[in-house]
Amino acid sequence: MKLIDRCKTIELVLSDVDGVLTDGGVIFDNQGIELKRFHIRDGSGIKLWQRAGGRFGLITSRTSHIVEVRAAELGIEIVRQGAERKLATVRDVIYELRLKPEQVCYVGDDLPDLPVAKHVGLAVAVADAAGELRDAVHYVTKTPGGQGAIRETIEMILKNQKRWEDLILTYD
Repeated sequence: MKLIDRCKTIELVLSDVDGVLTDGGVIFDNQGIELKRFHIRDGSGIKLWQRAGGRFGLITSRTSHIVEVRAAELGIEIVRQGAERKLATVRDVIYELRLKPEQVCYVGDDLPDLPVAKHVGLAVAVADAAGELRDAVHYVTKTPGGQGAIRETIEMILKNQKRWEDLILTYD
């Protein structure tokens, strides 16, 4: 199936956090507080997707308070942290939202994302993802994780759905 056809059915974008929305680094301050750096264009891409009527969610095997903070800031209601078995979690989300796997895009960066990539309609890996994941997905971003890869993915989906230009007009 062609990329444009895969994009046409997408209603939900799910993303890993570390290595996708961040560069994969984890910083702890002297008090043991975890810090993460998020790219602002990813946030604006998520807001564009939501403005277009799409749903966005986070699926991560780690648990971090800052993920809840960022999700709240962006109005992301689907947040699953501590998801050791990501495929089972993604299947649960798909079921809860009454969607089909072909209506879902998943963006990942590493080996735990492989089972999900094989299950969804549009699997995406960030440019600096593990080679095995890059080989298994439908699209590899030009942008590495934490540098706007989610924005690139959302823009690509919206352009293939012929909805990008109308969204851009809302900024006039």
